[in-house]
Amino acid sequence: MSDHDQLLVVIDPVARRMDGESVRIAKDVLCGGSEAKICLPEGPEEFARALARRGHRRPVVVGDDRALLRAVALLHRDRWLGDGALGLVPVGASVQLAHSLGVPAGPVAAARAVLDGVVRRLDLLVDESDGVVLGGLSIPAVRAVARAEASVWNACRSLVRTLVRPAPTGPAARVHRLRVEADGVLLADLDRPVEAVSVRADRDGRAEVLIRHPSATEAVRTSALTVTVSGPDFRYRADTHVTGPVRTRTWTVRPGAWGLTLPVTAAAETWAEGRQDGP
Repeated sequence: MSDHDQLLVVIDPVARRMDGESVRIAKDVLCGGSEAKICLPEGPEEFARALARRGHRRPVVVGDDRALLRAVALLHRDRWLGDGALGLVPVGASVQLAHSLGVPAGPVAAARAVLDGVVRRLDLLVDESDGVVLGGLSIPAVRAVARAEASVWNACRSLVRTLVRPAPTGPAARVHRLRVEADGVLLADLDRPVEAVSVRADRDGRAEVLIRHPSATEAVRTSALTVTVSGPDFRYRADTHVTGPVRTRTWTVRPGAWGLTLPVTAAAETWAEGRQDGP
């Protein structure tokens, strides 16, 4: 039996608690099609130890986006990502990131992709503290708060509109003083406030950088290999995690830094999209 058929299946405890039936189905499919060793860690430390003791087995994570991020971060620090490929069966409340990467929904389809799929090499954003970003990051990390405030103001405006005119205007957009550099080129400085900055690994081995200014009709958009953001203490959301406050952070694109096993059709479509979006 080849190493490809020998799996280390790490089942996240949150997935076991939230959807034990999907976990059972995924485990049955994986064990039926491979020589699988099942690990049931009870917390982050046991999760890390299980991955560290994988030997020659191919790691497969059964869990949500946070479990995926934890696994990629651990394997990146172990300097294994460049040589191996990770399998994933998304189970849990938050699996949007997994699906956006091409992993199919449903425990049977995802487990079959682990067994029969192909490896797709994906770009990774890595910061100077060895933190990793799979999807994208946004600065500042207040979008959820902003959406909640907008909902409150919309309800308030609707109520007041029925009682008195004119209705009150919404809250002013929050602005932030940030310095943003892309490959050493200054895109924004502290003297001109910004509403938001987003960075996402593109499919051509570069990062897409988007900067929104409160007074501009169009956002500043560019691509780069390295992006540095600095300024007064700020927080940022990277995938599902909020980090900070920090005063400076640099992200560098690592092209094809990690492998994810995907269905043949999904991997081909992702590759084709990358060719179309490339220069």
